[in-house]
Amino acid sequence: MKRIIEGDMEKVSEFTVRRLSGYFRILADLEQNDVVTVSSARLGELGGVTSAQVRKDLSYFGNFGTRGLGYKVSDLKNTIMKILGLKKEWKMALFGAGSLGRALFFHDGFKEDGFFFTRIFDTDPAKIGASWGNIRIQPVSEAEESLQNDPVNIGVVTTPKSAAQATVDLMVRVGVKGVLNFAPVRVEIPSEIWLRNVNLAVALESLSFYMSSQ
Repeated sequence: MKRIIEGDMEKVSEFTVRRLSGYFRILADLEQNDVVTVSSARLGELGGVTSAQVRKDLSYFGNFGTRGLGYKVSDLKNTIMKILGLKKEWKMALFGAGSLGRALFFHDGFKEDGFFFTRIFDTDPAKIGASWGNIRIQPVSEAEESLQNDPVNIGVVTTPKSAAQATVDLMVRVGVKGVLNFAPVRVEIPSEIWLRNVNLAVALESLSFYMSSQ
């Protein structure tokens, strides 16, 4: 992760940002259960980290909580929501209407956090023209003009690896600033574009390693 909305960008690591996402979800659950305050120790326990780690993560963005009383759940949740950029609406384009693309498109949690798919592109004639929800699957050949006329913030890549680089190049040309890449291949992007790679095979292989080592 290259930059954060607030705080000291040089010191904030991607691991800190991931933990913030975890804290946000924990706080949302606590709020739903009418919990008013939470200590750093309890927040750390629920997040699988120490209380010191919780305090350090939050200290990058300001001073929160009251000694002896902890954090106000709703206030801290809303603050972290702002830090993570979740008070905005992010428009996304999906490239690849296969099974993974479909699962991502219909995942309701994205909408809850402010992420909305507004375009779907594919090269398969059998899929082009079909609709997912109220969005028609368009041919990739229409993507550049379509995204120039109706820009998106984030491009999601679930194409075969052979098409991933060309897909990312297209996104760069139309001004997409964030790329979530599920294709199992390294892609090259300009420094001003934010790239997040998600390799499900690597995650499973890591899990199998630790399970086998026992």
